[in-house]
Amino acid sequence: MSEAPTLQRVQAGVLDVAYVDAGPPNGPPVVLLHGFPYDIHAYADVWPRLAEQGCRVVVPYLRGYGHTHFRSSTTPRSGEQAALGADLLALLDALGIPQAVLAGYDWGGRAACVVAALWPNRCRGLVSLNGYNIQDIARAMEPETAQREHMLWYQYFFHSDRGRAALVRDRRDLCRLLWNQWSPTWRFDDATFERSARAFDHPDFVDVVIHSYRHRFGLVPGDPAYADMEARLAAQPPISVPAITFDGIDDGVRPPADPSVHAPRFTGPRSHRLVPGVGHNLPQEAPKVFADAVLELVSLDLMT
Repeated sequence: MSEAPTLQRVQAGVLDVAYVDAGPPNGPPVVLLHGFPYDIHAYADVWPRLAEQGCRVVVPYLRGYGHTHFRSSTTPRSGEQAALGADLLALLDALGIPQAVLAGYDWGGRAACVVAALWPNRCRGLVSLNGYNIQDIARAMEPETAQREHMLWYQYFFHSDRGRAALVRDRRDLCRLLWNQWSPTWRFDDATFERSARAFDHPDFVDVVIHSYRHRFGLVPGDPAYADMEARLAAQPPISVPAITFDGIDDGVRPPADPSVHAPRFTGPRSHRLVPGVGHNLPQEAPKVFADAVLELVSLDLMT
């Protein structure tokens, strides 16, 4: 089990971002983005593989997690997709990275998809779990199959004050249940969970999480600072950069979908892959598979 190097810090947009910076500083840049409810340690066995191959690897804590903090007490604690994408873009700017391979899953994969779609010149390649991960908020109230709906119980729970109170009272209990349900074939120990769960003790974790799961259903307004970006995302913009997308066959929250469902959203070269024996936390469950996909895009980048 790899441990994190010393964290770096940088002011990026509305955040003071804490991040891992591994590998040679002049190597091809890669940004790895975690999801909910996880943290940077999802990539603890990915970033060493990439660094050893000469990549500069940046792994930030997202807003509301770990050692990343809002710079102002007055900034709305938004968890909307535009905020996550804006945070990533601001981080690239703050670190002076003109282009990078962006790789993520869940919330982090959404941030990567947002930047890849809206600012393709900043993304040399995309690795995304569950394919096209930009929310279609206008259609959020259209029901899916009963099988699919029951997997989203936690999202509906967070719409209520009871759900918010549960997250405040014992976020570890709830988040560990999600780990088990979403990755039913992954055998992680107490130490592995606790290493990540410490990131959930953040004072803004609950506010950011609750806003995320209410905003995506159109139940609460977003931060006005991101209104223009949300309007652009409402058009479901295509992703034109080279992409590798994955589905874990055992994913307990986003089961594999017909690849043709997302195909129209990818107008550039895309390879979609199914990973047996893996659930929702692909980089931690199958770090070599994830790292190899990133390196495949890095190699493509070096050849252009």
